[in-house]
Amino acid sequence: MDGSGGIATGLAGRYATALFELARDNKMLEAVGASLASLRRGLAESPELRELTTSPLVTREQAVGAIGATSQAMRLDPLTANFLGVLAQNRRLGQLGPVIRAFNMLAANHRGETTAEVTSAHPLDDGQVQALRQNLRSRLGRDVAVDLTVDPAILGGLVVKIGSQMIDGSIRTKLNNLAIAMKG
Repeated sequence: MDGSGGIATGLAGRYATALFELARDNKMLEAVGASLASLRRGLAESPELRELTTSPLVTREQAVGAIGATSQAMRLDPLTANFLGVLAQNRRLGQLGPVIRAFNMLAANHRGETTAEVTSAHPLDDGQVQALRQNLRSRLGRDVAVDLTVDPAILGGLVVKIGSQMIDGSIRTKLNNLAIAMKG
């Protein structure tokens, strides 16, 4: 049974589906999910790691070696470390962000959860994330996994995307709507 919900259509989706199926079959979904969360934090916090994954100047051999050392330093599980080696070998490290998002969606779907992609202007604390989850759960009637992204350009508020539905409560959008209304 394919529980991907159409996620496997793009390049990142195919890689994420392959990783998800390996993790599920080896009963390592939790370990891989934790490793990918660490990796995502690393990408957000480390300009060097972002450079490694996106620079066309990094050779295949350099990428494979550096990603191996990074996996070891971050204590990533062996399946995720091997997967990153494959991405580096295939020169697909630039797809890492979308792969992580697609994997998280597949894992949430597997757990019977809906995934909400939430963008905020500033990082949310644990209490805010929990309140958001409860609010979304009461609206949707099922558990919700929250995929958080920080984008200072929205100025404030939240943008929540669940499947094809989007709730834009950002200050940027409100200001744009006000500007349009004032032009009349």
